[in-house]
Amino acid sequence: MELLIVISIIVILMLIAIPTANTIRKHTDEVSAQKSLQTIEQAQSMYATNYPVNGFACDLKSLSGEPSSGPPSPTAAQLINGQLATGIKDGYIFNITNCTKVTINNNDRITGYTVTATPATIGKTGDRGFCVESGGPIKADPAGGTNCTQMVQ
Repeated sequence: MELLIVISIIVILMLIAIPTANTIRKHTDEVSAQKSLQTIEQAQSMYATNYPVNGFACDLKSLSGEPSSGPPSPTAAQLINGQLATGIKDGYIFNITNCTKVTINNNDRITGYTVTATPATIGKTGDRGFCVESGGPIKADPAGGTNCTQMVQ
């Protein structure tokens, strides 16, 4: 009988703890997504400085690269790590979209972009989507998409 009481108490505690753990994990994933957006923003700034003819990068692959494959280049600048370069990190999917360009002397120069971070599974890995436009603040979409209108504090 005592064993059943102990098991019942453990089950009750688990039922209370599991939803709290999921909430904490979602919050942690959202914070990680915001920090990753900041990392991508910093990498974009360095990329534009290192490769002024190209402007900004229009894909994550251009910001990444392995040092063992040779020196940095416009197609592999070695500015972000491999996990973030895959576009999937801590339950969020990252993309560089809405690239705007100008053509100067037959070279396309990227002058603007939007970086998005959306939950892989809305409600499980995160509730909000995040966006940042070239050099701007991080904004959120409470529905988990890329319609970012709310400032992130």
